[in-house]
Amino acid sequence: MTIKLRSAGILLLLAAASAAPLRAQSTPLKVQPGQREVLLQTEKSWNGKQYMHYPAGQVQLTTLKVTLAPHTALPWHTHPFPNVVYVLSGTLTLHDKASGKTLVVHQGEAVGESVDDVHRGEAGDQPAVLIITYAGIPGTPTSIPAKGEKAEY
Repeated sequence: MTIKLRSAGILLLLAAASAAPLRAQSTPLKVQPGQREVLLQTEKSWNGKQYMHYPAGQVQLTTLKVTLAPHTALPWHTHPFPNVVYVLSGTLTLHDKASGKTLVVHQGEAVGESVDDVHRGEAGDQPAVLIITYAGIPGTPTSIPAKGEKAEY
């Protein structure tokens, strides 16, 4: 008889446990907008140049996570279309080759990258972890190395 009671108790526990998800599902969801924070909204790149063109064709979004070791720089390069860099950690110093302009972008900041201008980024004392989102077209590279430079990634 003890085995029967124990088995009945186990069955009762299993039934209660399996009903828990049903109770959770019957609770109505609270519908509300998420908290928004605009990180970047711009019509020009960090070096002050207006975005003048956008590629025609099928849109292809590409998001990269790029990590730069401390005190390293990317090769000089250009981008054929607009993109956004978000600094997840560390700092990124952007350099415009032609003008000599620089901009330091800190953790938690976003910046619009330049289009068709030769530039590069460098990490500071800590690794720079970047999230870069490109709005391009299939078959077009996200970055083009400047003359004499090797591809970045």
